[in-house]
Amino acid sequence: MNRKTGPLKVSKTIAGLSVIMLLAACSSGASDAGSTEEAAAPAAGEACIVKVGVAGGQTGGLAYADVPHLEGFELWAEQVNANGGIDGKFTIETIVKDSRSDITQSATVAAELLAQGISILITSADADPTIAAGALAQAEGVTAVSWFGSAPIVQLAAGDHVFSNAFGDNTQAKVLADHATEMGYQNAYTLGSPDSSYTKMLPVYFGEAFEANGGKVVGAGSFSMGQASFSVIVDEIKALSPAPDVIMTPAYEPDFPTFIKALRGAGITAAVLGTDGIDSPTTLALADIAEGVTYTTPGVLKNEGVMGTFFTDYNAKYGKDPETIYAVTGYELGLTLEAVVTQAQSCDADAIWKAWANLEGAQGITGKISYKGGDGMAIREIALIEIKNSERSLIGTFSPDPATVPKAQL
Repeated sequence: MNRKTGPLKVSKTIAGLSVIMLLAACSSGASDAGSTEEAAAPAAGEACIVKVGVAGGQTGGLAYADVPHLEGFELWAEQVNANGGIDGKFTIETIVKDSRSDITQSATVAAELLAQGISILITSADADPTIAAGALAQAEGVTAVSWFGSAPIVQLAAGDHVFSNAFGDNTQAKVLADHATEMGYQNAYTLGSPDSSYTKMLPVYFGEAFEANGGKVVGAGSFSMGQASFSVIVDEIKALSPAPDVIMTPAYEPDFPTFIKALRGAGITAAVLGTDGIDSPTTLALADIAEGVTYTTPGVLKNEGVMGTFFTDYNAKYGKDPETIYAVTGYELGLTLEAVVTQAQSCDADAIWKAWANLEGAQGITGKISYKGGDGMAIREIALIEIKNSERSLIGTFSPDPATVPKAQL
């Protein structure tokens, strides 16, 4: 997911490419100036330390996702190290620096981490800071992976060393469009915001897929993230003819609650489709207002089956149950790294990159995860959830044919 508040309102994501390239050049120079001669890396198969640098939002607008991701990842790292490391010989060292959910600060702390000789860089659950930090990692030949930035443009914008633990927005939009078609909806209204890649492009991808299925987008609205009122937008929806029978929006809190309250308060009963950003206790707490809302997410957060074991371990470490699926996907990023290092048999950054780019079938909690042929995005199942009685109810899991998924756009 790509969520923005405060300093992260930069939808001209790629308008900053020249700035990012400059940052990369500066980082490389700083690294050369401040580093000492490095010792030779251990030979493949020899025991060594996998140094994981985390440039995430421990504070600020992305902390809602970055903090639980880190909690899940650190649980995994603790368990792995207690068992002697990956494959019994590759131990994990995690170095965390707060990006404060700011794009410029993300690049700054990424440069600091890269100067420490990390094996891999983990970035925020958002495309824009991932691109800024990832461009620096690209220049140093280090793999960068976003916690869950779902805009499918990270490699297009920053290079082939940059990946995401998330499925692409174009893919989750396809799942939503297919569901809308299956439900018999014919006329859709989309609501997005130019303030982030996530909120800007998801409605575009949905509209493309929905119309390819034979539906029609009868209106497309725009909002500013954090705006206080949606009354004007709701009035526009009420005036549409034909009236939409489905409304799709990637808005998340605080915007999603504000919007749907205004929508239902105006008597509009059209179905509402959302995305992974609303998979939160806040949405569930909307009670009857959110009844029937359907959205895409990595999996169903439930204390049962394989995920039940995660709940037990997480509670033992943190004294609480996970409240968001992002704790699970943080743990899964650890499992993916485990599969990569086992395959690479090395802590070397280049070996890790090659193994990551060709990874197939790593076992996660929510299902298998691959990267080969994914253009930097995780190839993983997408869960479709409907809110019923303030609880998550699974409709099904989906893996759309890539040939039917809208093409990623910068």
